[in-house]
Amino acid sequence: MSIKLDSRHLYLQVIDKIKEDIEKGIYKPKQKLPSEFQMSKLIGVSRATLREALRILEEENVVTRRHGVGTFVNPKPVFSSGIEQLNSVTYMIEQSGKTPGSQFLSTEFQEPTEDERLKFNPKRVDKLAKIERVRTADDVPVVFCIDKVPEGLVPLDMVHREDSLFKLLESYSGKRVSYAVAYIEPIGYHDRIYEALHCSPEQSLLLLKQMHYTDEDEPVLYSANFFRSDVFSFHVLRKRL
Repeated sequence: MSIKLDSRHLYLQVIDKIKEDIEKGIYKPKQKLPSEFQMSKLIGVSRATLREALRILEEENVVTRRHGVGTFVNPKPVFSSGIEQLNSVTYMIEQSGKTPGSQFLSTEFQEPTEDERLKFNPKRVDKLAKIERVRTADDVPVVFCIDKVPEGLVPLDMVHREDSLFKLLESYSGKRVSYAVAYIEPIGYHDRIYEALHCSPEQSLLLLKQMHYTDEDEPVLYSANFFRSDVFSFHVLRKRL
């Protein structure tokens, strides 16, 4: 349908038009869109209408606007998961039809900070096993993981043989992760993490902080996972009470 014949607000029509062009492959992932002047002429709307459409498309993570550079099409996330579902990173990668893997950066025991002691309360923790890994999908780095487990729950010499800490916890110590309390935060540039994930400086990451518990409410694992936002997306089902 022509934009001129559509009775909806113009900016909504422009949004649909740009999305349609992306779906058709006219604009490809990571491609720079034409300038605002060129696009407004192509579509037949004012630059103000186009800017409003691009603003909403950026909020929807369809495009990214870089000041003084231009507007770029974001790749569609490969992995999508409901945040209310507690799945391991390994499971999420497998469900997408890709092969999970791990690049181990470091494993060590350390004294917990006061904040970490509070996180594991009421369990008394004298030492934590800290495991840093880059999780891969078909050998492409997609998540930077920092996991902390109380000493004795997982053997560090076996961590390199099992991608899923959930499975290792259960098989070694009989601790089955049942639920988690999660917090999601956006994160800006971090040289070490961005380098490990092969991210460009302007790319955003999603930081998922989770404390994992057993059915008996025992805290057994704290994780901070840095997800590439061009690869992962999370959603949640909200019900009206």
